Amino acid sequence: MNETSERSPLALFASDVEERKKLSSYPEPFRSRMSKRVKRPLGDLFGINNFGVNLTELLPGGESSIMHCHSKQDEFVYIVSGRPTLVTDRGEMELAPGMCAGFPAAGLAHHLVNRSDERVVYLEIGDRTPGDSAGYPHDDLVANLGASGWLFTHKDGNPY
Repeated sequence: MNETSERSPLALFASDVEERKKLSSYPEPFRSRMSKRVKRPLGDLFGINNFGVNLTELLPGGESSIMHCHSKQDEFVYIVSGRPTLVTDRGEMELAPGMCAGFPAAGLAHHLVNRSDERVVYLEIGDRTPGDSAGYPHDDLVANLGASGWLFTHKDGNPY
């Protein structure tokens, strides 16, 4: 047993976990689009390193991310409450509590948008495969996962 797992809680209420302080790692003008998103990182509290788990809240008008697709990371979402709109390359659909959606690496570009008047709460789960990158089909943005986190450039390679 490692030191982290010895200090980790056995269980907790996800809603009691402190909100992530950092709004987003996106550069502007994209970061401010995340102002109606609140993430509570859950997996890290248990010493989980191979994948991330967040309890995420979208206020009305909020979006989960910039529409994107990962090269290596698989992603999964489970809707706890509210009715977000799932936007993908194949179109849009409203999701409801109890529904889930999965996005294999190199699959559909996607994101969630809260077009309702109520908050949306969902679990997001994604792996942390080294060497991942993300493409953003509707924006001049590319992300590459480096040793110190996500590095963002324009599609022509110039940094933000």
